[in-house]
Amino acid sequence: MKVKDVMNPDVVFCKSDNTIREAAKILKDNNISGAPVLENGRLVGIISEGDLLELLVIPEKGNLWLPSPFEVIEVPIRELLSWEETKKMLSDVGSTKVKEIMTKDVHTISSEASVEEASELMVRRRINRLPVMENDRVVGIITRGDIIEGLAKL
Repeated sequence: MKVKDVMNPDVVFCKSDNTIREAAKILKDNNISGAPVLENGRLVGIISEGDLLELLVIPEKGNLWLPSPFEVIEVPIRELLSWEETKKMLSDVGSTKVKEIMTKDVHTISSEASVEEASELMVRRRINRLPVMENDRVVGIITRGDIIEGLAKL
């Protein structure tokens, strides 16, 4: 069985200049967990739910420290500023551009490749979807679910 036999030819994609808010809406509205990112019809990356969720991870502060008597006054102010930075960071997330967080090193596959090749690549690289390429253009997408569905029809 070939990739073209089980791929989805109706590719939902994002543009590199879309905001994260727009990308999240595209994923939600189409009930998908990731999409290729195109610029002028060319594949430049891929965006996934995982990429979006990573934006919400708050960086750790580092080691525990105990304040000196002089720092006791400074601590509440430092914590307030830290909270304000965190709130600002979270509010700015939606306006971040897709090109800033997308995965740029995208694994692709030919429509003529076997489903076994696609499956092996997904497992080895721990990825859930592969853009399907012909003549440097995205002509489809194949997901783990597409492969399972194809196997069920055998």
